[in-house]
Amino acid sequence: MHSVVCIKQVPDSAQIRVHPVTNTIMRQGVPTIINPYDLFSLEEALRLRDKFGGEVTVLTMGPPMASDSLRKALTIGADRAVLLTDRFFAGSDTLATSFALAQAIRKIGETFGAPDIVFAGKQTIDGDTAQVGPGVAKRLDLLQLTYVSAISELGLEDRSITIERRSEGGVQILKTRLPCLITMLEGSNVVRRGRIDDALRAARAEVVTWSAKDAGIEDVTQCGLRGSPTVVKRVFAPPPRAEKAKQVDLAANKTPKDMAEATIEAIFAHTSSLEADMTKLAAGF
Repeated sequence: MHSVVCIKQVPDSAQIRVHPVTNTIMRQGVPTIINPYDLFSLEEALRLRDKFGGEVTVLTMGPPMASDSLRKALTIGADRAVLLTDRFFAGSDTLATSFALAQAIRKIGETFGAPDIVFAGKQTIDGDTAQVGPGVAKRLDLLQLTYVSAISELGLEDRSITIERRSEGGVQILKTRLPCLITMLEGSNVVRRGRIDDALRAARAEVVTWSAKDAGIEDVTQCGLRGSPTVVKRVFAPPPRAEKAKQVDLAANKTPKDMAEATIEAIFAHTSSLEADMTKLAAGF
């Protein structure tokens, strides 16, 4: 069984600084740690390896100094570490990050064997978007299980997995097939300290380092600032729209139903094709 764990080296949340022009995090001179949420995913992957055998590969995208976090993951017990680093990745938002990580995971599958499970933390403490894990799953066409609090059962013969997922209404019990992507919740397990022999192995281990080209990324315009629409929009604000919003006079309507119907009629009048499209869609139910 092969698990890939996506981790991120993040600045200590108590000392984060933001660049005043680019709105990106300034990492120079700021102490870094492994994103705490990722440690729970790493521990879960190690538990599955200890029980069913196989390997655990940790992957991160970042500057060369991110290798420190990878060695920490090796110290905890991971078998292999891959660093995705290139100047093209600088300033990546969640969209560009998920693209680069997905390409690297494909390369890992080709080089070291296809992963059965891709793990990620619920979110990162420097971004708090919780978008990268699902974004990677979408790009790799993997079933995604988010906010997982426990893995109840894993069937390697029938390629199935059963998990407990925290939701607003309580706990969901879900079963799906492998391969899949899982984002683990905080407190879902107790992260191990690692053994002395793992620490010695980590000190001698070679961190596999890939550039964008090494990972098979041909279109670098999807990486870094150029591939990050959320960052670009903050730095280069679009001009105001010349067309003003349409106003609907609801004064003559007495009930909420009348107001709703008047609003819908105004929308259909402004966008004539919308009514036909919705009628066609409704006919399919």
